Amino acid sequence: MSSAPSPMPTSSHHYEDNSITEGLVLPLAGHCFHCGDPVPQPPFYADILGKSREMCCMGCQLASQSIVEAGLEQYYLDRSEINRTASLPTQLTRLEAYDHDEIKSQFVYAQDGLSVAELSVNNLRCAACTWLIESRLYEIDGISKCQVNLTNQRMRVIWDESKLPISRILAVINEIGYEAKPYRQDTHEAMLAKHNNKMLLRLGIAALGAMQAMMYAVALYFGEYSGMLILQRDFLRWVSLFVSIPVFFYAGIPFFTSAWSAVRARQVNMDVPVSIALIVTFFASLYATITGHGQTYYDSVSMFIFFLLAGRYIEHNARLKAATMANDLVVVEPVLVQKIAENKGDAALILQQLQQNAFDKVDTSAINQAVHETGVKIPISAVASAPIKYTPNFMQSMDANVHQITNRIAQDWQQTSCQRDLSKPDLLKPAYGAEQKQMVTAQSLQVGDIIMVEAGSEIISDGILLSPTATVSQSLLTGEGDLIIKSQGDYIVGGAQNDSQPFEMLVTALPEDSQIGLIDRLMNRAMSEKPKLAQQADKLARWFVARILVLSALVFIGWYIVDPSQAIWATVAVLVATCPCALSLATPIALTVSTNRLASYGFLTTRGHTLQTLAEITHVAFDKTGTLTYGKPNLLNIELIKPVSQNQNADSSALPLQKDRFLGIAAALEVGSRHPIAHALLTAAYQLHLPPTQALQHYPAGGVEAMIDGVLYRIGHMDFALDKSAIGENVDNNLTIDLLSHRASSAVVLSCQTSSSSGWQALACFYFSDKVRDNARSMLDTLKDLGIESVMLTGDPSPQALVMAESLGMQSAYNGLSPTDKVNHIQQLQAQGSVVLMVGDGINDAPVLAAADVSTSIAGAADLAQVSSDSIILNGQIEAITAAKRIADKTERIIKQNFRWALAYNSIVLLPAAFGYVPPWLAAIGMSLSSLFVVLNALRLKRA
Repeated sequence: MSSAPSPMPTSSHHYEDNSITEGLVLPLAGHCFHCGDPVPQPPFYADILGKSREMCCMGCQLASQSIVEAGLEQYYLDRSEINRTASLPTQLTRLEAYDHDEIKSQFVYAQDGLSVAELSVNNLRCAACTWLIESRLYEIDGISKCQVNLTNQRMRVIWDESKLPISRILAVINEIGYEAKPYRQDTHEAMLAKHNNKMLLRLGIAALGAMQAMMYAVALYFGEYSGMLILQRDFLRWVSLFVSIPVFFYAGIPFFTSAWSAVRARQVNMDVPVSIALIVTFFASLYATITGHGQTYYDSVSMFIFFLLAGRYIEHNARLKAATMANDLVVVEPVLVQKIAENKGDAALILQQLQQNAFDKVDTSAINQAVHETGVKIPISAVASAPIKYTPNFMQSMDANVHQITNRIAQDWQQTSCQRDLSKPDLLKPAYGAEQKQMVTAQSLQVGDIIMVEAGSEIISDGILLSPTATVSQSLLTGEGDLIIKSQGDYIVGGAQNDSQPFEMLVTALPEDSQIGLIDRLMNRAMSEKPKLAQQADKLARWFVARILVLSALVFIGWYIVDPSQAIWATVAVLVATCPCALSLATPIALTVSTNRLASYGFLTTRGHTLQTLAEITHVAFDKTGTLTYGKPNLLNIELIKPVSQNQNADSSALPLQKDRFLGIAAALEVGSRHPIAHALLTAAYQLHLPPTQALQHYPAGGVEAMIDGVLYRIGHMDFALDKSAIGENVDNNLTIDLLSHRASSAVVLSCQTSSSSGWQALACFYFSDKVRDNARSMLDTLKDLGIESVMLTGDPSPQALVMAESLGMQSAYNGLSPTDKVNHIQQLQAQGSVVLMVGDGINDAPVLAAADVSTSIAGAADLAQVSSDSIILNGQIEAITAAKRIADKTERIIKQNFRWALAYNSIVLLPAAFGYVPPWLAAIGMSLSSLFVVLNALRLKRA
């Protein structure tokens, strides 16, 4: 700075005369109000204690704003000095700890360029509480989306971290009376259990107080008729006050704090009318006790609080029980894992190859064309930003190149382990570094770490098996009860369980980015989102509360004119009896129970609207491969090409030998490949001798080429195998593949080239069939009985696809479709007023999954397809679709029943309460029973 420094004032600081800021320590003139450093010109400003204060930098400006917005301005009045190291308010310091990258990485993740956090929220009592938090956060610049789930006491917030830190969000939530912390399953359950114990303690105190107050009230009621002395009456009133004080000031405190938080935010919730009723009744009774004039209703206050707490306690436990199943579906990460070494270089090489394979296998031009032509947006940035964000799926991306890398890494590790065991550190490969066996937290694992997975423990992340063999269970992801034997170099999926001896693996994905982490994230999203029906219920409940307050004022005025002694009690009865608690519970309880019931069938909803839309579907569109079929082709037949078979006419017994020879060559070409066709060929040739190959080369979307005994062979689709893109007279243009007559779903051609100058000669054609899922026919018949039309939309161009659709009894089928064609078919159905469920499994299905009204994908599908879909079928049992439809229909019926009950109860009880026929204690019982009925009715979905 070229400007001269400010002159030094005569005193270090002075004090303002304003009584509000008496004792406030001020900085030197021209110095920062927050830290005391000199301010630039022009300075930064922040409003503190009613005045604009000068700040030296944006950091001090943001820090002071955070203190003010957290309601902690008292810090500036309490501090005795101004300097950079002066301690900040304890609460703000605690919240700012969540801004540190190491802590933040444990619960914040990136999505579409924004930050997403899952939080546990304490003290949520009704739908208005969720609305209050959401509306307050939406007022802050930088908040993109906020969704609070009352049932699970959780919330999901999406925001721009460049505009505000996570500590600011937590501070705002705390400011309006709720406690928010990063979500972890174990701590969340502990928080709910602690809250449950507090509720139970308050309920016990309310029960004791209500019983005692009722005993004294009975004596007072009988004393009115038997001529009780005033001294005795006053004594009983004072004793009733004494037993009611802990009930009112301790057991009833949750209602008052909730109402005060709403009023401070200039909103209303369910506890506002309840608190008004309690406060009016208690202090009116206190006035009557002190003055000796009027009636006392301490028994009504105590019973009212007891019945309210009892209803909420039962409701809270029902919600807790309903939410437990969803939490149990996701593996809780172990606290500690044993880290042995690290190999970040090879891990990066694997990820790079997997990522390349993932997108080589996708017809990205077709997807982009479908998005461009149809306007359908895929709801994540997986395609656009895939090189940075996308974590490849091992199941979809493993090929021979990756397998060669993983085998080499695994073999190197075994050699390194042997050398380490022989105590020859000078022979250790430098890639693994020094031996560093240590126990580390799961959250601190990095890609490239080598860990030991103990027998019987959960596998916390995706990785590559380095040990010779392992036996794992993937029942959580695939529903397969059988144990799966993994060999050295195979992939291991996070969420599986080690069912054999300990093994070592190379971590290739962080725990939160593994397959089980993705499912957990999708479920969290579903549980935090609200369908339109729930949003309408919340809006109606808020409207109802506001009208109740107005109506109560009118009832008080009316009764004050007619009979002032009844004005307070009639008003209290109206406030209590018509509180729309049941209305606010009608939807969320039913949705939570049904969501968890669906999860028991292996059908996980990942979006909030899924259940509501499932109840409205008229059409179900299916992909074929991997959806209606298992996606695991089997070899049906080997057809020798005519010139080859003619050469064997002299000895027909040689034909089987010729087929075995060609099968062995085809299988040899496919060694190391993870393509389903390769698996089918290797399975069929497991008893044959496979000749060695040289110069093996893979051609994406074509096939495989290699040299065997000096002859160059190819296997793949016909155009590739015969090199029809080349111009030459030797190309066999007469070869035809007859899938229909062979009842096959696909075929590949084996060809050879004896010299570089000659063309490619077809040797054999291999026909494959993909088995239809066992329960596909019964599922389609059930849908037909429900009046739902089934449609098949497949990219398979073979006529066998149409034959299969006809055999399954599907009403219509279309084959050879591009992603654009599939989206167009969906949009045509929607234009006719149909509501369409799309079922798919591949990345190419992402546009059509996003275009459908509701969608589902099979677990084990590509990540993009899973995120684009509204639900996931975990166990591979496609009949879960009919269970989902049945449960969705029953959920809709129960929600409507709950709505009708809540509205009917509030309408029926209104007039008797307003005319003074319903005492406050009876109104409390009625409201509690109404809420309890809604909860118990929703719990019937557990048996759906």
